[in-house]
Amino acid sequence: MNCFQERGVRLVAITLMSLGLLACGKEQETQVVREPVAFHPDDECHVCGMAITEFDGPKGQSVGNAGVRKFCSTAEMLGWWLQPENRISDVSLFVHDMGQSEWSAPDDAHLIDATTAYYVTGISLKSAMGASLASFKDEAAAQALADEHGGRVLRFEDIDQELLQQAASSQHGHGMH
Repeated sequence: MNCFQERGVRLVAITLMSLGLLACGKEQETQVVREPVAFHPDDECHVCGMAITEFDGPKGQSVGNAGVRKFCSTAEMLGWWLQPENRISDVSLFVHDMGQSEWSAPDDAHLIDATTAYYVTGISLKSAMGASLASFKDEAAAQALADEHGGRVLRFEDIDQELLQQAASSQHGHGMH
């Protein structure tokens, strides 16, 4: 083999190894696992700036490559998510499972995927901002709260800005806390 052939073989080998490494890196990027994080007393709502843990009811959070955004209520998180500029974000959304938590002290050990949760609206239980939307992993638990408090059960895809505004208006007498 002459000098030029050896260099050619080396160049092809280096190129193939580089392409292989690039392909491995891309596969790892698409399989990022996002987990919810605990709420802390010094956390402030991404939307309104209020101290999150000072209020009753379920909270929400968005976890993505840009970091964690925390919200003082499920309604605040859903209102943020429904904004067109946020819908294109590559994030995971989490809410408290109120079937596993007390209303006055949601348990961070029971944060669930917001997109698969059941939501109860039209209840008189107080939360931080807007409508109180109780979030549940289990449909039967959601229905039990709805039956007890005169609410109705919705899925993630049923919630839009109009519903949030109507629920907040009826619950809080045309105003928010």
